[in-house]
Amino acid sequence: MLKPSVTEVIGIASGKGGVGKTTASVNLAVALQMAGHKVMLFDADLGLANAQIALGCRCPYNLSHFLSGEKTLQEIVTTTRAGVKLVPGASGLQEMAALDDLQAARIVQAFSALDEQIDYLIVDMAAGIAPSVLTFLQATPRRFVVVRDDPSSIADAYGTIKVMMQDYALDEIYLLPNGVHSVQEGQQLYERINQVCARFLGHSIKMIGSVEQDELVLTALKKYQSVLEFAPSSAAARDFRRLAEAVRTLPPLENASGGMQFFVERLVQSRT
Repeated sequence: MLKPSVTEVIGIASGKGGVGKTTASVNLAVALQMAGHKVMLFDADLGLANAQIALGCRCPYNLSHFLSGEKTLQEIVTTTRAGVKLVPGASGLQEMAALDDLQAARIVQAFSALDEQIDYLIVDMAAGIAPSVLTFLQATPRRFVVVRDDPSSIADAYGTIKVMMQDYALDEIYLLPNGVHSVQEGQQLYERINQVCARFLGHSIKMIGSVEQDELVLTALKKYQSVLEFAPSSAAARDFRRLAEAVRTLPPLENASGGMQFFVERLVQSRT
């Protein structure tokens, strides 16, 4: 099995909440882990973190303990039942939801102190374009935007892409249609949004895959499991395995757009 030579970092964002961003992050992480990779999931939805619920694990410490200086980043990492390493965010703490970009940059830098080998880091962003979200998006070489086929989700996804492209000159932006009824519907949704991006922003985006509407995703969540664990033969589990395979076959990036990068020391060492 081909493993990345450096830690591949993927940010998963959305214009609005409720489109399945955390579900996509969790299940992609589990699918990559099941494929034999060492995977870490950073729950960067700092005010309403819920990846630990979706993965069915209890985390005695979270990012608030790191920011307060009580714990190191390594000390708050939890290994989930699926084997994914989880960096838990904090839930219900207003000050965590309002982190500024300097605090977010401190978190990004702290990942360089982690000594364990990680093939993939999946960063589950908060919805929208808060300063901390944009700092994290700049620090991830690839960005996936989760979208559903409804007007508000499409408008907010386009708004997020516009900010990334025009204000921060970010590239490697991929659309991930979620809750579609077929591969064709996902492709059509991508084409509609991409046409608008090409026309009004002067740049195209890419498509990484799509996930079919599947009631078993919600059933799995109620059981505190990923759908890959709960219903491995389901349509959604199939699509998340396909998504993981698409991620595994992405070509390496020579130069990442954005600012400070997660695991920047590893990137530097790999090029010297």
